[in-house]
Amino acid sequence: MKDASTMAARRTEILDRIAAASRQAGVPEPQLIAVSKVQPDDRVRAALAAGQTVFGENRVQEAQGRWGERFAHERDRLELHLIGPLQTNKAKEACALFDVIQTLDREKLARALLKAADRVGRMPRLMVQVNIGEEDQKSGLAPDDLGTFLDRLDAEYGLRPEGLMCIPPLEAPAAPHFWRMEKLANAHGLDGLSMGMSADYETAVAFGATHVRVGSALFGAREPV
Repeated sequence: MKDASTMAARRTEILDRIAAASRQAGVPEPQLIAVSKVQPDDRVRAALAAGQTVFGENRVQEAQGRWGERFAHERDRLELHLIGPLQTNKAKEACALFDVIQTLDREKLARALLKAADRVGRMPRLMVQVNIGEEDQKSGLAPDDLGTFLDRLDAEYGLRPEGLMCIPPLEAPAAPHFWRMEKLANAHGLDGLSMGMSADYETAVAFGATHVRVGSALFGAREPV
């Protein structure tokens, strides 16, 4: 999308809907994360021109090419979230590039992140991914394993994530899963909740989302590869 005014209008509409949902639920407004994964640079440029400063990427290598190279001049004013699975062999690059890693889900990755943080001199903020629908094909912790995992992160590694992240099953209503995520966060004293995407972010707001990850509603349909 080369029309910056179209992008600005879409972003304003999304922010207005977030604000309305927050008012109705009596909760603070969440942060809008623009999911820029696989989007062409002209759309990302339009989002930047519209004032968007928080972006989410799925793959470390793709994010490096965009934010470490082509848009490196913008990097200092932005907040970047990794919202896709992270392999341990990419931990160093992820620590160097991202401000928040939302997909911590195993001890091996926690160890890799600590080693990487020592090397690059910075540790991103962390969120734990919960496989809230307990789907075999998705990453994340089973909800019943969350407490033990958080305890081990604290005791063994000195890591205290700021919140939880989830991707509910596509074929099921999202609200029950968001409700359960809110209960899990409250039970474990976590403030952050990254949940809700283009089709259901207003529902996520009602259940206390602090971050919503919006792609197609902001950028439009992905272009054919």
